[in-house]
Amino acid sequence: MAAIDRQTPLRVAVLAGGKSAEREISLASGICVAAALEEIGHRVRSIDPAEVDLVDVDWRQFDACFIALHGGAGEDGRVQRLLDSLHVRYTGSRADASQLAMSKSASKMRFTRRGIPTPEYALLHRNEPFQTLAVRAESVGYPLVIKPDAQGSSLGVGIAHDLDELQLRVAESQFYDPFILAEQYIAGREITVAVLGREPLPVMEVVSRGGVFTYAAKYEELTTEYIFDPDLSRAKLREIESIALAACEALQTDGLVRVDLRLDEDERPWVLEVNTVPGMTERSMAPRAAAQKGMEMPELCDYLLRSCLAAELTS
Repeated sequence: MAAIDRQTPLRVAVLAGGKSAEREISLASGICVAAALEEIGHRVRSIDPAEVDLVDVDWRQFDACFIALHGGAGEDGRVQRLLDSLHVRYTGSRADASQLAMSKSASKMRFTRRGIPTPEYALLHRNEPFQTLAVRAESVGYPLVIKPDAQGSSLGVGIAHDLDELQLRVAESQFYDPFILAEQYIAGREITVAVLGREPLPVMEVVSRGGVFTYAAKYEELTTEYIFDPDLSRAKLREIESIALAACEALQTDGLVRVDLRLDEDERPWVLEVNTVPGMTERSMAPRAAAQKGMEMPELCDYLLRSCLAAELTS
């Protein structure tokens, strides 16, 4: 296959929507990505896998696929495996990395093996008797962050300070996933690092009401603050970047990802998770970080698109 010139407009399928709980956010990301790609001159068609069977798409009419699917099949490796079987080039992480990153517990096992700091946890299942579940959760120690094991956008996430709150939070989380993570709550600061390939973008501190970056804080509350110049030493910022890169390397991610961390009261960083298909809306953190570096949405989306083509050509 001949190399594609960087100035050549490309024919791009943008996948957005889908059937996950993050459908509406994905649709919003897809609209922003499509607009950005069209602004830079590409020919774009948006495809919603909830409405179109991807097997039936004539992929010969596209040069590449931009994945803007959040959660579910678009982020857990299923769509990536399908596209691989159809010989379609796509943005973002490969199937195995996507599957691994989507499961918070599997990711944390990998982090632990690699010596990457991550909070203690217990993996629960909704079919367990609550008494059994509670004993295992309490072994981690209150307060606990309760979250679905494989879900993004902070859906189903909450804090449990005692047994009553644990029961409530588990009930909320199990709506999204039968597996539930009961994770040690790290009191401190919410930090996120977007990583482009293996280059960290500016470190961001997120200050949200209640101390936990919930779905409402991400998408509904206007009081959430995003700080690109956090009050941290240069050495601490480099340490945070290094740990974020180590998390990406551990999962073997590609493209644009977002690493979420907590900085405890002693300023020790703890990796919570890695998001392989971060939001691409105007409020989303990864595009904000890229813009802070001087890369606006059209350039960012074009870079991701051409990077996936270049990786394919050299593989």
